[in-house]
Amino acid sequence: MTFKVNGVNINYVMYGDRKHSTLVFLHGWGQNIEMMKRLADNFKNIFNILILDLPGFGLSSEPTYAWSVYDYSDAIHNLIEHLKLKNVSLIGHSFGGKVSIVYSSKYSVDKLVLLASPFKKEVENLSLKTKVLKSLVKVPGLKTLGNSMKKRIGSTDYKNASDMMRNVLVKTVNTDVSNDAKKISCPTLLIWGTNDSAVSIERAYELENLIKDSAVIKFEGASHYAYLEHLNEIVNILNSFFGGK
Repeated sequence: MTFKVNGVNINYVMYGDRKHSTLVFLHGWGQNIEMMKRLADNFKNIFNILILDLPGFGLSSEPTYAWSVYDYSDAIHNLIEHLKLKNVSLIGHSFGGKVSIVYSSKYSVDKLVLLASPFKKEVENLSLKTKVLKSLVKVPGLKTLGNSMKKRIGSTDYKNASDMMRNVLVKTVNTDVSNDAKKISCPTLLIWGTNDSAVSIERAYELENLIKDSAVIKFEGASHYAYLEHLNEIVNILNSFFGGK
């Protein structure tokens, strides 16, 4: 399914139980719906599920100008309003988490889950994405997916991106959303791996100090993809957090 906003076609899937509250899943940079579906599918019998390809990724078209995380947030809100969804909670990984921080500071959100989400400029450069990829291909059942992602993630990410998405990336990396995080009032979980080489565990504790009703859950030895490496544990944690079962 697609929805057009500001000249951009947003590809999304929605499934599950429309009678219940909605969980919105937002993927990381260079990724797509499939990277969040493995987690989201565990909740389809008890929640309405919305996953989208963020503009510029997957089957969604690129922004018509260099979008900021605020533009992404507003576009997601337009989609949620179009679908007439109420009682929405967000689960965002990495770049999707940064967008989720902005969204939750501006719009009504029941609960928020941030999976290794940057919120201010990181010291690392894009070559660290290569380390992230190496950890991804070690996740059980994801080696094939990890290999297929090599075309889009890694040290060549910036070089291979279109001019538009390069500009989006630079704007995203340079945007500090610390003040937005301070405005979040909904219960928030911060789920991190202690060996995350893209967004360090220290950032989780900094965010915990910014978001008043938040708590860090760390996974020892896990990478930037802790949510996949410890999928079963995280499903149980989220079921308890969202009151699923």
